[in-house]
Amino acid sequence: MQLPPMDLLAPFIPSGRMIALGAPIAAAYSGAAAAFAGWLRKGRGVRAPYTRKVFHFFIISAAGVVQLRWGLPGVVVFGSVTALLVLYAVWRGDGFGFYEAMARPSDAPHRSLFILVPLATTALGGVLGNLLFAPFAPVGYMVTGWGDAVGEPIGTRWGRYKYRVTSLAGLPATRSLEGSAGVFLVGTAAALVALFGMGVTGTGALGVALACGAAGAVVEAFSSHGLDNLTVQLAAAAVAWAFLH
Repeated sequence: MQLPPMDLLAPFIPSGRMIALGAPIAAAYSGAAAAFAGWLRKGRGVRAPYTRKVFHFFIISAAGVVQLRWGLPGVVVFGSVTALLVLYAVWRGDGFGFYEAMARPSDAPHRSLFILVPLATTALGGVLGNLLFAPFAPVGYMVTGWGDAVGEPIGTRWGRYKYRVTSLAGLPATRSLEGSAGVFLVGTAAALVALFGMGVTGTGALGVALACGAAGAVVEAFSSHGLDNLTVQLAAAAVAWAFLH
């Protein structure tokens, strides 16, 4: 039997009290992460592929912790506040520290597009993960937040064996085998942390974590540039759901 739309949306809706208490905390945390990434980019000259993933790591990892502790409505509050912060940075544009921390020079002349598309696909991945693979969406968050976050910096720094992937807007995009290996290893660790947080322990947790890390790495390797925040989330959550549901 198909659920009415409001029944599908109900788990996502935070209470007024949660908004009042959570929004300032989310703004402080996201603002600090944005300021740190912007300082690294503008103040220290760290390259955008690194600073972008620093913010990515802090935000998506926090989403996993928030959901495990305060549930899905808490993630909605946290994600909404963070999205507003990102949209503000895009509105400010070139020269704004946080924008420069997220906007890769290699994505020009579509730098804003490759901020907005991952923002939308990250949110969509969270919604679909919770609708289709509950309660294992946090596994998807963590594999994306940790595994996918290290793939690009590893590939940028140490990638020797590169391959091309499809990309939105026709821009050239490459990934590397070294980066994909990083996604697998760190994604496995991230999945294990998420599973432990959900009360799944022992050798069974390790096996599922390895499968989630592998799924995240394979899907990330073949995903179009700009869409991997969606595909990695769903792949990791789906694998955890398949093994443990």
